Amino acid sequence: MIKKLKNISKQCRADILTMTTVAGSGHPGGSMSSIDLLVTLYSFANIFPNDPWNENRDRILVSHGHISPAVYSTLSAYGFINRDDVLSGFRHPGSIFEGHITRGIPGIEWTTGNLGQGLSAGVGMALAAKLKKQQHHVYVLMSDGESAKGQVTEARRTAKKYNLDNLTVIIDYNDIQISGRARDIMYVNIKEEYEAAGWNVIEIDGHDFEQILSALKIAKNDKNPTVIIAHTIIGKGVSFMEDTPKYHGKPLSLDEYKKALKELGISIDINKYIEMRKKIDISEHKKIYLKYPISINTGKPIIYKEKIDNRTALGNAIADLATLNDNVIAIDCDLKSSVKLDKLDQVKPESLIEIGVQEHNAAAIAGALSAEGFVTFFADFGVFGIDETFNQHRLNAINNTNLKVVVTHCGIDVGEDGKTHHALNYISAPLSWFGFKVIVPADPNQTDKVIRYIATQYGNYVVAMGRSKIEPITKSDGSIFYDENYEFEYGKIDVIRDGEEIVVITYGSVLPHALKAVDELEKEGIKVGLLNVSCPYDLDEEILSRYARKKVVVFEDHNIYNGLGTLLESKLFNLKIIPEKFVKVGIDRFPVSGNSKYLFDIYGLDSQKIKETIKNLI
Repeated sequence: MIKKLKNISKQCRADILTMTTVAGSGHPGGSMSSIDLLVTLYSFANIFPNDPWNENRDRILVSHGHISPAVYSTLSAYGFINRDDVLSGFRHPGSIFEGHITRGIPGIEWTTGNLGQGLSAGVGMALAAKLKKQQHHVYVLMSDGESAKGQVTEARRTAKKYNLDNLTVIIDYNDIQISGRARDIMYVNIKEEYEAAGWNVIEIDGHDFEQILSALKIAKNDKNPTVIIAHTIIGKGVSFMEDTPKYHGKPLSLDEYKKALKELGISIDINKYIEMRKKIDISEHKKIYLKYPISINTGKPIIYKEKIDNRTALGNAIADLATLNDNVIAIDCDLKSSVKLDKLDQVKPESLIEIGVQEHNAAAIAGALSAEGFVTFFADFGVFGIDETFNQHRLNAINNTNLKVVVTHCGIDVGEDGKTHHALNYISAPLSWFGFKVIVPADPNQTDKVIRYIATQYGNYVVAMGRSKIEPITKSDGSIFYDENYEFEYGKIDVIRDGEEIVVITYGSVLPHALKAVDELEKEGIKVGLLNVSCPYDLDEEILSRYARKKVVVFEDHNIYNGLGTLLESKLFNLKIIPEKFVKVGIDRFPVSGNSKYLFDIYGLDSQKIKETIKNLI
C-alpha cells in the first residue's frame, strides 16, 4: 500500500511539473508540498471514480484552489479525469482545467481560490450530512497562509458548536507564501487556535504516508472535529525546488523541467503535450454546472389585509415552507427577531441554523448547504447580507448554488440606525454576481408569493425589502392588488395605476408613498401611471414600450447612480425608446439618521415630495 502511494505521488509530481511547464504558468511548489496528502486522502476516502456524484461519497474540498495541478494530477491518477486532457489543457481557455479548481469536474466538490472560504464550505457540507442523517465524511485541505483569515476562525467555532465530528481539516504547513515565510508574514499559532476552539489536533510529517494514513483513521473516528497539521516542504521531491519560495507560483523552464524529471526518475514526452495544446480551440470552454431537481410543497399563500411589514410576511412564508418541507432551512446571524426568523424558530427550530455575528462564514455555509440539496434562505440586514458578504456570494454564484438571500432593512427605511446601516446597493451589487436574480416585492402579499416562488426555482436569488409596516397595495376600487388570484411571474412589471402621459416607475419601500401621491393627484384631475418594477434585472419590454414614451420619473431609495433608474436608461436606449422627459430621484449621498418618515421627506421620496416632482413635469 505505502509503495503504491509513493509511486502514485512520484508520477503526480512529474505531472504537476509537466502541466505547469506546458502552460507556462501555475503553482508547482505548493502543489508538490500537498501531493502526498492528496494522494493518500483520495485512497483513504470513500469515493467513486466511476460514479463521482454518488450521494454516499465522502466530500473532499481543497480550500487553496491554486494547487489545482496537484488536484488534477491526483484525479487523473485515480481515474476521475483524462490525464492527457489535463497535461495539455491546463489553464487553456478551451479547457475545463482552469487555474483554480472548479466544482463540477468529477471529484471536485467546490470551486475555490478565494482563500479562507473553503472551511466554511466544508462546515456547510458537514452540517448538511448531519441534517440528512447521512454517514459520509467531509475533508477540507487547506494552506497555512489562509489560516490567518478571520473567516477560518468563524468556521472553526461553528464546527465545534454543531459538533461536526464528520469533519476533518488537513493543513499543508509548508511555512511559505508568495512573500516569504508564513510565520514572518503573519504569525498564527495554528495548533493552539484549533485547540482553543475545542478541536482535536494531530501533528504529522506531511510526506510520511504511514503517518498520514494513521491520522486520517484517528480523525474519522474520534467523535470531534479534528485538524491534521501536516508539516511539509514546498517543492518536495525536486532538490532545487525544495523550501524555495519563488516556486510558489513560478513554473519551471524547459531546462529546469528536464533536470527535475531526471531527478524524479520519470520520463514524459513534454513535446507531445505542447503540440496537443496548440490544437485546442482558442475559445471559452463549455461551463460545468451542477444542479438538482427541486420538489417543494409551497403551501397556501397568506393574504394580508391589514398594515404589516414585508419582513413579517417573509418570516411567515419561510416558516410555512420549512414546516411543509424537510429540505427548507434558514441561516441566521443573530438577527432572527429582526428578520423574522423567530417564527421558524418557534415552529421548527431544527430548520434554523444560528451562526451568530459571523456574516462571511454564514454566507459561505449557506451556499454550501444549498449545493447539498437544501433550499437555503440566508436572512440578514441588507448592509450585511449584500455589502459585507459581497465576495462570499460572488463565490456562491461561481459555484452555481441554490441560495436565497433575503435581506431586510434595505434603503433608508432602516431610519434611525443611520448611514452605517442604510443599504443602498441591494440592486446594483448583485449585478456582479452573474446569474443572481433580484426581486424587490411591493407589499406583504407580493412578498409571500415571491418567497414561495423562489423556493421552487433552482438558482440564486436576492429578495430585498424595507423595515416598516405598510398598507397592502390596492387597486383603484380599494381591493387587494396582490390577492389570492395573483401569481408571481418573474420579470413582469405590474401596472398599479394606468396612465401614459406621465408615468411613475418605482418599487419596494417607495411604492406605497408613490401610490398615495398618484391617487391624490387623480383627485386633483391629474392622471398619472404607476408601475411596480419588482424584477429590476429583467425588464418587461412590452410594458415599457407602452408606458415609457412620454414623461417618466423614477423614484427609489437606492444609490441613484446604479439603481433601477440607471438600468432603465440602458434598457430604453436599447429598445430605441427616448422618453420626452426622464427624471431620476434617489439617494446621492450617505443618508443621516432619523425616523424613516423624515428621511423619505428629506430625500424627496414621501408622497408630498413625489407629488411636487410630478407637478414640475406638467
